[in-house]
Amino acid sequence: MPIYMDRHDVSETVTAEDIAQLHQEDLKIQDKFDCKALTYWFDEKRKNAFCLMEAPDASAIHALHKQAHGEIPNRIIEVDAGIVESFLGRIEDPEKEENETLNVIREGAFRIIMVIAFKQSSPLQSADENLTSSLKNFSNKIIDTLNANDGKIVTQSSYHYLISFTSASTAVHAALNIQSLFKDFHKDVEHNIEFKIGLSAGVPVTKQPSLFEDAITLAKRMCGVVKGEIIISSQVRELYENENTGALSKANIFFLTKADENFVTQLMDYVDAHWNNINLQVDNFSKPVHCSKSQLYRKLIALTGYSPNSFIKEYRLKEALKLLNNNAGNISEIAFETGFSSPSYFSKCFQKKYGYMPSQFLA
Repeated sequence: MPIYMDRHDVSETVTAEDIAQLHQEDLKIQDKFDCKALTYWFDEKRKNAFCLMEAPDASAIHALHKQAHGEIPNRIIEVDAGIVESFLGRIEDPEKEENETLNVIREGAFRIIMVIAFKQSSPLQSADENLTSSLKNFSNKIIDTLNANDGKIVTQSSYHYLISFTSASTAVHAALNIQSLFKDFHKDVEHNIEFKIGLSAGVPVTKQPSLFEDAITLAKRMCGVVKGEIIISSQVRELYENENTGALSKANIFFLTKADENFVTQLMDYVDAHWNNINLQVDNFSKPVHCSKSQLYRKLIALTGYSPNSFIKEYRLKEALKLLNNNAGNISEIAFETGFSSPSYFSKCFQKKYGYMPSQFLA
């Protein structure tokens, strides 16, 4: 049976005891609707609750909640139980406290989301056995560091990690420790490898269809387009500084403001939809990000280090590399599919960036 998570935004007067009682009311009549209320999370500070439930469909959850207590969820999404456990640490109710008649859960579902990404400047060198061995050893050190800082690994590969933290402090400390490990690792390998960590925060259910999608998307985009090795969202910075007496040093971290995050979100929403349009012009960028052409230029340089023209070219080259690695067409097809005006110009740009002609990927 599918598993769903719903979201309830509640009033300021609602307590953890109130939510626990509502959960009990669901349990009493769940069989009537062919549902199983697995557990819930409640954040007293943010006043939101998230229920995890097996059900035949979302309408059954609506009907159960309506009859049990009348608290209809604001949003329901289908989820994978394993992914939920990776992010939130459990998929069932925790054990009840001794001498407590009602199992009151005071654990929120808000999490700090970390994305770690690596990228080689020369992609054809990925088959290098020494590099593969070094990456494996480095990966083990990353995992040890994450475990020591209570990070829950959701997904991982040699070049990408997605991690969940309950504390901004432990997430930032883990990021700084991994950055230090990377410097030692980079001394021991011959290849130029780019390292990025993005830290954002959020709740599991928003308007998006996937778990923590807003927070994950922002963290990925921070790694993908913002300059710097560690990039931290405004919310994570605020949480960290609330948890600690000293402010974070700016020496090793690129901090985003809320305005920066909105700019990156609006920019990348537009770029993701239009990047392969051969007629895309820099002037087209200004309207979706609500700024003038000169403001767009200054903002992009400040956040990414690229001018608008260079930014879209870099984006297209990254997408072209993915297509080449997947043998998704010949050089001409990939050049036009990724928005380049000609195969020759595409090949020239590709070689300048990666040090290889695109034809070498198809040999």
